[in-house]
Amino acid sequence: MAKTTLTYLSYFFIIFIISRLIPIIGVNQRLWTDLLPPNLLSLDISSRLSLDQSSLAMASTDFGNLVHTNPAAVLHPSSVDDIVSLLKFSYNNSFPFKVAARGRGHSCRGQAMVENGVVIDMPSLSIPTRFYADIGGEQLWVDVLHATLDHGVAPVSWTDYLYLSVGGTLSNAGISGQTFRYGPQINNVHELDVVTGKGELITCSKKMNSELFHAVLGGLGQFGIITRARIRLEAAPKRVKWVRMLYDDFSTFTRDQEHLISLYGNYQELININHGLNYVEGSIILQQSDPNNWRSSFFSSNDQARITSLNVPNGVLYFLEVAKFYYDHDDDTNTDKELKKQLEGLNYIPECIFTRDVSFVEFLNRVRKGELELHSKGLWEVPHPWLNIFIPKSQIEDLHHVIPNIIAKDNTDLAGPILFYPLNRNKWDDKMSAVTPEEDVFYTLGLLHSSGFDDWEALERKNEEILKYCEEHGIKIKQYLPHYTTKKEWESHFGHKKWRIFQQRKNSFDPKMILSPGQKIFNSVGQGEDRSRSM
Repeated sequence: MAKTTLTYLSYFFIIFIISRLIPIIGVNQRLWTDLLPPNLLSLDISSRLSLDQSSLAMASTDFGNLVHTNPAAVLHPSSVDDIVSLLKFSYNNSFPFKVAARGRGHSCRGQAMVENGVVIDMPSLSIPTRFYADIGGEQLWVDVLHATLDHGVAPVSWTDYLYLSVGGTLSNAGISGQTFRYGPQINNVHELDVVTGKGELITCSKKMNSELFHAVLGGLGQFGIITRARIRLEAAPKRVKWVRMLYDDFSTFTRDQEHLISLYGNYQELININHGLNYVEGSIILQQSDPNNWRSSFFSSNDQARITSLNVPNGVLYFLEVAKFYYDHDDDTNTDKELKKQLEGLNYIPECIFTRDVSFVEFLNRVRKGELELHSKGLWEVPHPWLNIFIPKSQIEDLHHVIPNIIAKDNTDLAGPILFYPLNRNKWDDKMSAVTPEEDVFYTLGLLHSSGFDDWEALERKNEEILKYCEEHGIKIKQYLPHYTTKKEWESHFGHKKWRIFQQRKNSFDPKMILSPGQKIFNSVGQGEDRSRSM
């Protein structure tokens, strides 16, 4: 009897061991994880939840290559209903799990990641782009461009890089050299479909569910996931007169930029789209760097040699870049005359003006060629310790110190563009969550660095030095694509009034704080685990 009992126990032990090994050796393709509620498997979306290593690895990193966070699962939604089901399930669960929407993963510091939660892979959605620009949040702007051009129209506000998701840029602001005239992308949205943190699918606009509409635009993914955006369109141009002018004096460079953006009144609808400049953007080039700086192939080799041979103060040059769009019915000669008139009185270095005539698509997608070249050399998927800040116009001379003394210090050959250009604040809607300085004109400084895996910390120290300088000298900057680690820093970023509104909106649309934990707004270092009491 004892022998028989021992035999049964042996069989039981063997079966127990095999049952424990099955998850390890991957026999069952529907394996689950103890990091998420097991009854999530009962939902229809379970077949689209991935636990495989390739999906988890994809969702555990981003363009910045500085933060690595492992999710428990990745949802590949086939429809908006899948997103609704997931968020509703989490919201109604006794222990809600965190959820983050990931477009192209172009964040720099883990903002679209989630530890032990679910990442929604937005490009898995396949909602078609219609003629009137009802665009899925998962769509790439480059696809929006081509789809709308088929009908002779296009959005008016773009980012410099088009391989970004619509939902991703609208969750931040979406800026470029067109923002001075047309406003950021968030100011060119008529309507949204949003899945809130409660799992509710809500259509919103300025007149319908307006609180959610204003919250989500520039809201850093904190209030809902954008699944559809109705985007403003205008007649699409065919070609672009593209001009770059070179400066060796910071004050002259900024004065000319401010002059150009001042030509546009408070109401963009009063501006005839066929007249004036459509794009104004400035950049800083360290003399030892490539003037093209991977963003385009604008300069020929002869132009580059000529530029780098100039003897300039501190080894720092400034480029003022403008564009004039023109249409089928426009006469090329008249377009040149109008462009020349727009540039009258500018004080760039004599003979240092460079002009190209390109297609509209070539201009908007100008960064793509450089990206592909970096990909081919293995230099794209590297750390990107970026810093983007907005600076009040009245304090840019105070900030000028950082260019020769911090950015260009040590004669470092920085890989990646340094953008510096002004924006008109009256093109922004302060009801939205995005934050800007309070002056009528403010500048954006974008340090878009790339580095090796062993030396990115040196660039991070430069970024920290710039932020410290601004704090010590009372320069009232605001971070764009903000990165903070404490509640105090976030409250300072938004300001007391807007922070209170931001908290109230979080309580209304994501009270269990399920969405976008990677932003570290309501789960910041040192805030404690129970955030609701601080709301």
